Amino acid sequence: MFSSATLKLVKNQAIARSALRSTSRLYSHLPLSVPITLPNGVSYEQPTGLFINNEFVPSRQGKTFEVINPSTEEEITHVYEAREDDVDIAVNAAYKAFNSEWKTADPISRGEVLFRLGELIEKHSEVLAGIESLDNGKTLANARGDVGLAAKYIKSCAGFADKIYGKVIETGDTHFSYTRREPLGVCGQIIPWNFPLLMWSWKIGPALATGNTVVLKPAEATPLSALYVSQLVKEAGIPAGVVNIVPGFGGTVGERISSHPNIKKIAFTGSTATGKRIMKAAAESNLKKVTLELGGKSPNIVFDDCDVEKTVQNLVTGIFFNSGEVCCAGSRIYVQEGIYDTILEEFKKAADAIKVGNPFDSSSFQGAQTSQMQLDKILSYVDIGEKEGARIVTGGKRDGDKGYFVRPTIFADVKEDMRIVKEEIFGPIVTVSKFKTVDEVVALANDSQYGLGGGVHTTDLNKAIDVANRINSGTIWINTYNDFHYGVPFGGFGQSGIGREMGEAALDNYTQVKAVRAKITKRP
Repeated sequence: MFSSATLKLVKNQAIARSALRSTSRLYSHLPLSVPITLPNGVSYEQPTGLFINNEFVPSRQGKTFEVINPSTEEEITHVYEAREDDVDIAVNAAYKAFNSEWKTADPISRGEVLFRLGELIEKHSEVLAGIESLDNGKTLANARGDVGLAAKYIKSCAGFADKIYGKVIETGDTHFSYTRREPLGVCGQIIPWNFPLLMWSWKIGPALATGNTVVLKPAEATPLSALYVSQLVKEAGIPAGVVNIVPGFGGTVGERISSHPNIKKIAFTGSTATGKRIMKAAAESNLKKVTLELGGKSPNIVFDDCDVEKTVQNLVTGIFFNSGEVCCAGSRIYVQEGIYDTILEEFKKAADAIKVGNPFDSSSFQGAQTSQMQLDKILSYVDIGEKEGARIVTGGKRDGDKGYFVRPTIFADVKEDMRIVKEEIFGPIVTVSKFKTVDEVVALANDSQYGLGGGVHTTDLNKAIDVANRINSGTIWINTYNDFHYGVPFGGFGQSGIGREMGEAALDNYTQVKAVRAKITKRP
C-alpha cells in the first residue's frame, strides 16, 4: 500500500499538472509547425498539431500546452492540447482505416511499410536523438541508443507481419479444425516520458504488424518526438487513420482512451497506481483487452565471487543510466558480506566520477530529470531516507541551480522496511544492503510488490541460473544490466504489469484467437 505521504505527493503533482494546463490555455492559434535549432546546431521543423488521418491539425478547442527543456527550465515550444472530442475524431479515423483496408491488407505490404518506417527513423536519427535530449533531458548518447533500438524494433515487427500463424488441430476425420489469429481493432496506447520514442515504437510496431490501428497519447512532458516521427509514418506509406497521435493530459485524453467504447485494447506504460485506474476504466467500458508495463523496485545482487570492476560498472548502469528514470532500474543492491566494503567503496568512487550536466555534452553520463515534479519527488525521498536513519554515502543533493539535475545518490545502512527500500523513486537513488546466503538474498529480492527486473553478478554460472530462476521478476540480467534486445520479451510479474513488450510475445497483446471447426461429410 502507498503511504499517506506518497499519496499527498501524487495529489500535489496532479495539482501542478492542472496548473500547467490552465496556464497553457492562454495560448492559441499556434502554427502547425515551428522551427527549432537544437543545442548541437541541428535545425528542424517541429510539428505542433495533433496527428489524425495522416495530417497535423489543431485541437478542436484550439488550446495548447507548454513543453519545457528540463536542462534549462526554459520553454521549447507549445503543442496543441487534445481533449475528449479530439480523441473521438481520432478513434473514428482509426476505426474507418481498420475496417476499410488495414486489417485485410496483404501482410507483406504491412511489413514493407513498417520496414520503410524503420529506415526513415534511421535516416532521421540525429534529429530524433536531439529531440529526445532536448525534450526529456537524457544525454545525447543515451538518446542515440534509444533511436537505434526503436528503428531495429520497428524493422523486427515488419518481419513478423506475415508470420502471424494459426494452427491446424487434429480432431479426427469427422471435422476440420483450425485457429486464426486476428487483429483486435482500434488500440489505445498511452506512453511515458522516460523513453518517449522507444515506447512509441514498442506500442506502434506490434499493433500495426498484426493489422490493428492506433490512437496514441504521448506523455504531456515529452510529446515532441512522437509528433516528429508521425510525419515519417505518412512518408513510409502507412495509410491515413492507421496511426493517430493525440497529445494531452491523462485526466482528459487518457481517461477517454481508456473508456472509449470503440477502442478494443489499451496498452499503457507508467505507474502502477495509474495502471490500476486504467484497468478499471477499461473493464467498466467494454472489457477491452489490457496490457500494462508498470513500476518496479528491482534487486541487483552481487556475490563474493563477482568480477569487481565489471560489476561496479553494471551497478552504475543499473541505477544511474537515463538519470535513474527507468522502470526496471536496479534500485535495491544486495552485496554478499565478504565483498560488501569493497563494492561500496568502489561504487562510491564510480558514482562520484559521474559527470552530471548538459545532455549535449559528450562527457556527460547523466542528464537532467524530466520535470520539476520529478526533481521534487526525488529530493523528497532523500529527506525521507535521512529521517528513516539511512546513511548517505554520496550525493543526495541537487546539482547546480538551473535545470533539473541531481547528484547520483547511494544510501547504506538501510533496513528492509524503509520507504526508500520499498517504494519506487524513479531517479538516481539506490540502497545498498548486506547479505550472507543465497536463500537469504532470494527472500530479500522477492520481498516486494513489484517484479519487473533484477540482476545477478557472479562468476559461478550454476549459481547465477539458480538465483535467476528463483527471483519473481519478468527479466533477470546476469553480469549485465539494462541490457535490452528487440527480440527479447520485456514485462513484469505482480504489480509490475500484465503482458510483454518486444519479441514474438508482444504479438499476443494485439491478436485474438478464433477457432473454426467444419463438419466433414464423407462420401458414400
